Formats: sequence, structure tokens, C-alpha cells
Amino acid sequence: MQDHESYLREATELALANVAEGGRPYGAVIVREGEVVARAANRIHATNDPSDHAEMVAIRAASQRLGRPKLDDCIVYASGRPCPMCHAAMRLAGVKQGYFAFTAEEAEAEGLLSAGIYAELCRPLEEQPMQVRHQPLADQPSPYRAWAERKGG
Repeated sequence: MQDHESYLREATELALANVAEGGRPYGAVIVREGEVVARAANRIHATNDPSDHAEMVAIRAASQRLGRPKLDDCIVYASGRPCPMCHAAMRLAGVKQGYFAFTAEEAEAEGLLSAGIYAELCRPLEEQPMQVRHQPLADQPSPYRAWAERKGG
């Protein structure tokens, strides 16, 4: 049985330590079969990489440590609710369980952009503030078809 509370506390301690170092208040811990395989804090302040969220950094570290992209036997513990990018990365990695200690609404109340983006991303593309449009290319080979053929499909 997993000790969810202790792993959430560890993720939160990472977040608090990161704040003390000038970073954002997010930490993540990834656990497999009761063993911590990765822990990370948000690194945006250090790298200027907007994708260096705690969960993303931890997913990269866990995948490297385990030598595989699939983390379907792992649990992600995050100090705050994973943003849509991190949530999607968790899904793409096959993570089946995740826990967080603080809500997006709590983050937003402290001046962090969080809760509104979830609602925005649920809207159809044409109703979202960032323009993302489908623009088909005539006579362009499909990279998806090339991938399927290479895989034997």
C-alpha cells in the first residue's frame, strides 16, 4: 500500500525549497512499487524553459532512470494540481494515478495562472485565445503514414 500523504508532503517540501531559492511553488515525486524513482522542482527560473515544470522534469528523470518512456506502473505526486501540459505528459507516459496537495484555484488566488487555462482548453480551437488552426498541405507525404509503415502498419 502506498503512503500517499508522505509522498505529497515530499513534493510540497520540494516546492517550498524551490520558492526559497527563487523558483515557483511546485514540486513532484514519482514512485514505482514504493520506491521514489524521481523527484523534481519547477526549474523555469533556472532554465528559462517554460516546459520545465516539476512534473515534466520528474517524468524526464524517471524515464531516463527506468530506461523507457512508459511510466504505467508509476504514481505521480505533485504539490499542486498538474497543469494541462503536465497532465497530458502524464497521460502520454501512461501514468494511471496522480495525486496533488493544492488546487489550481488555490494557486490562482495567490497570483499564479492556473485555473482559467483548464476551461480555455476545453473550448473548441476556434474559441480559444491562442490561434491554432488546421492548414492542410497538398501533395505533402504524411509523417504519420511514414511512421506507420516503418512500424509495419
